[in-house]
Amino acid sequence: MDDIVAEFFRRTILKIPMTEMMTILKAWDFLSESQLQAVNFRQRKESLAQDLVLLCQEKRARLQDAALLDIIYTQFHRHQKVWDAFQMSKGAGGDTDLFDMEQFKSSFKKILQRALKNVTVSFRDAEENAVWIRIAWGTQYRKPNQYKPTYVVYYSQAPYAFISSSQLKSNLPLLGQNFETHNSSIPLQERSLGLDIHMDSRIIHENRIEKERVQGVTREIFGDYPQPRLEFAQYKLETKFRSDLNGGILADREEPLRCLVKFSSPHLLEALKSLAPAGIADAPLSPLLTCIPSKGMNYFKIRDK
Repeated sequence: MDDIVAEFFRRTILKIPMTEMMTILKAWDFLSESQLQAVNFRQRKESLAQDLVLLCQEKRARLQDAALLDIIYTQFHRHQKVWDAFQMSKGAGGDTDLFDMEQFKSSFKKILQRALKNVTVSFRDAEENAVWIRIAWGTQYRKPNQYKPTYVVYYSQAPYAFISSSQLKSNLPLLGQNFETHNSSIPLQERSLGLDIHMDSRIIHENRIEKERVQGVTREIFGDYPQPRLEFAQYKLETKFRSDLNGGILADREEPLRCLVKFSSPHLLEALKSLAPAGIADAPLSPLLTCIPSKGMNYFKIRDK
């Protein structure tokens, strides 16, 4: 296992909540029960991740094993993603035949790999005749980016595929061309697809209203005009520790807690403006961020009232 795969494992493990760690690792089924029992799950997460990576190295884990772990994590947290629903309609005269899932996987992967030299495709079967597909995109000259994959949930007995929203919109047509008509027994690479993949007019994005709200709030705060160029904003915090739990060392501390937070970007205000529409942050953003243009400041000190 090379350093790139080891780092992929480490970063995947680190994003798994500790409360779900054992459940997800058992669902992954790569490490044995005895190996998991030998691991100290009470240690710091960074140390735990390192121990798990070493176990994966001992078992000669591959990139596909790490991708499968990432799929399982995403299945547990699928509600955190925005999914687009697509309907696939077969041309006239299409008959219903038995669907071969293994043939579908092989065809899907081969055609993507022919179209793009560098692409990683991974699968995991799920309930209700569904398959989860994870695609890490590269280019003709760049290796696949494992940290910005596209996820697809495909139901073989239904004419729908659900695709996680991605910044790589240019790859969407390629994805569409690679979906076999469900229930087709003819290998994909041996015939013309004849698929019309489009957004079904009867399917309305569940998040459409929310998207409109976010766009309206963002427009109200930032306006429709380009933002002034600003490269950083700095916040100095001095506040007493507060907690709903009684007692504790910090709760008895008289001195305020102090920290410094700095946001930086080649164009910070435009970056802040794009956070909510991109789904990275809730709308509206904190007034501490949105007040920068109106106050004409980028240094702030936050104290208790």
